[in-house]
Amino acid sequence: MSAESNNIKSLEIENEDFRNSVGTMDETGKRKWIFPRKPKGKYTNYRNYTSYVLLAIFFGLPFIKINNNPFLLINVIDRRFFILGQPFYLQDFFILALGAVTSVIFVMLFTVVFGRIFCGWLCPQTLFMEMVFRKIEYWIEGDRNKQMKLDRQQWDAEKIRKRLTKWSVFILISLIISTFMFMYIVGYEQVFQIMIEGPSEHPLKFITMIFFTMAFYFVFTWLREQVCTLVCPYGRLQGVLIDKQTINVYYDFKRGEGRSKWRNNEDRKAAGKGDCIDCNQCVVVCPTGIDIRNGQQLECVNCTACIDACDEIMDKVGLPKGLIRYATESEIENQEKFKFTSRMKATTVILALLIGFLGFLMYDRGSMEAKFIKPAGSTFFIKNGKITNTFIYTLLNKSNEKKILTIRVISPEDAEITYFGSERIILKGDQILKGNINISFPEDKIKFSKQNMIIGVFDEEGKMVDSFETTFEGPFKLVL
Repeated sequence: MSAESNNIKSLEIENEDFRNSVGTMDETGKRKWIFPRKPKGKYTNYRNYTSYVLLAIFFGLPFIKINNNPFLLINVIDRRFFILGQPFYLQDFFILALGAVTSVIFVMLFTVVFGRIFCGWLCPQTLFMEMVFRKIEYWIEGDRNKQMKLDRQQWDAEKIRKRLTKWSVFILISLIISTFMFMYIVGYEQVFQIMIEGPSEHPLKFITMIFFTMAFYFVFTWLREQVCTLVCPYGRLQGVLIDKQTINVYYDFKRGEGRSKWRNNEDRKAAGKGDCIDCNQCVVVCPTGIDIRNGQQLECVNCTACIDACDEIMDKVGLPKGLIRYATESEIENQEKFKFTSRMKATTVILALLIGFLGFLMYDRGSMEAKFIKPAGSTFFIKNGKITNTFIYTLLNKSNEKKILTIRVISPEDAEITYFGSERIILKGDQILKGNINISFPEDKIKFSKQNMIIGVFDEEGKMVDSFETTFEGPFKLVL
């Protein structure tokens, strides 16, 4: 093998080294701290506006109620669940399971077509890190160069003051976030009550809030981008889902390669040079410390900071923008303009249908649920020519309205119901009620030792709100 071939092979291996390492670690595995430059530009502005809306939703949602129910509440301890103001019970968990499966399918299809747009624009980790904690860090410590200088200098009065200020503000923000997160678990009323009554009355809940606070503080103060590069499975899932037709943040290597520094009044095309002037600004703004020019990488969260940085440089040197842009790999290779392809359209329709299916599952649960179960160990008895069974009923009112109910046997006919109480069952909104009834049939109506039976529950207007299929037990009969 010639020396020239060896040199080419060595260069290829060197250029691919980034695929065998993590951008935030050195060769010894030691953490390399990332100091990204503060981004600015069109996409940064759009992301700022998006973050304002999402943060407003996050901090406002716990106070929103629908029909006097929380908009969203996930209280595992007390088994109280509300989604979009609708109460969910243990009986409805099959709906949540189907919803979870549908969500996974949604995420997979979305990633296949639109890549990691969620990571850069909607992910809570990115939202809080880049739009809250990072902005405070810029405000206290300054931009990239000032932060790097502060990191290198000795622990003098300036460094101690700035670091203590930053860490104190971070702890305060982490406490605020954990408090609002706790509202999604127990409700804002109980959180305010806990705060007023103090730790002595609610020691376990205060410990839980402190734990959440420290977890947030640890993630956003120290772990940071490593959540995306080392912890979150979505980046690795992306590696098996994307293809050449997936939209992502890409560097146009066809236009940019032949990198060289900028020289005034130079005809770069005549000199065989690409549009990339090797300014490295796309690298210094990256919050995960990668070089987007190396191609698609799992560390890339599609935050668009590199797009804004590159567009700013292209504008200054008079070259066309879009050297780094949202595109598909196929468009870059074939030098085509972006097109909303038939595949994208079809997938978007499927995603919309999945959202509709999720909405259907949420609301198509009925307002009532009834169960009629025979007590353990009970059997039938015969009296005055009638066979009688005892049932325990459980009625669940899933609505917020009071219901007045009656119970009737739909099949077989000629049933007689004896209530242990009033025939008119009054059920408040979001209430579970249990009781006993006896159901009797004339002996000649029961043909089998286990007779199929349908019991209906009716409102005061005579409309059946739910039914339950069970069996009625009678004496064994020999059928010839």
